[in-house]
Amino acid sequence: MERVPTTAVSQLRGPATKVSNQFSLVPSMHFSNAAREEAFAVEFGRFLDQTDGVAQSKQLFALLSAFALNFDCPWIAYGSPEGRLLKPIRPDPEVMLNYPDEWQKRYFEMGYDRIDPIIKASRTRAGAFRWSEVHNDASTTEDERRVFDEAATFGLRSGISVPLRGPDGSFAIMSFARPWDREFPNRTITYLQLAAFHFHLRAMTFTNSTGVDQEPYLSVREKECILWTARGKSSWEIGVILGISANTVNFHIKKVKQKMDTPSRTAAAIKAANLRIIEL
Repeated sequence: MERVPTTAVSQLRGPATKVSNQFSLVPSMHFSNAAREEAFAVEFGRFLDQTDGVAQSKQLFALLSAFALNFDCPWIAYGSPEGRLLKPIRPDPEVMLNYPDEWQKRYFEMGYDRIDPIIKASRTRAGAFRWSEVHNDASTTEDERRVFDEAATFGLRSGISVPLRGPDGSFAIMSFARPWDREFPNRTITYLQLAAFHFHLRAMTFTNSTGVDQEPYLSVREKECILWTARGKSSWEIGVILGISANTVNFHIKKVKQKMDTPSRTAAAIKAANLRIIEL
């Protein structure tokens, strides 16, 4: 069962009961369907109100992450998978995600961006879809199913994705993931899809206002270090390749993370590739 939004719960029946689990569920069986529906509507309205006053993508992503937790989705990802192919008039949407670092690293090392079934499905679908639908589709290959199966071993056991298209040919995907093998109810998909659309419109406004000239500048050495990071090399291995110490590699990667405003080296590598600062 879905978790009733914590804030809305306090309005309906006082403080929510805490459960000793990182992604605890509030026992929604005590609520009628109408009460749950009202609670989710309240949270969605609050999300819209809060995002209207936001001027930075990072803050917008934090608000969406908090909203997604109402539906037990601790992980979300947003970005354009094929900017090199579409070459839209606007710059590609910024890559933002909070997936587990180890899964991001594995995804990059295995080159799963080239066979990701979510990307393939998003190219032909108009609305949100469950990952299970793609996994079970007869046209999905065993290699493509392996992407889902491996993601599950890192905790992403079920999810939905929302294709997002702009009038200028821009294309992005928003994904929401859960650590449980549970299908997403239609109501949940509706709320998350609406939130994704709103997020995308706001994010593209930020992109328009900043423009291509605002992309981070990386030195030659910084580009080399983040390129080899994207190719799955450790700091020690990069140091051997470039003839510098591992500490020097870490210094350059730290600078890249700061310039990219990303929490991890993997996220920095994804963003650098998406902005075409490096070519994999």
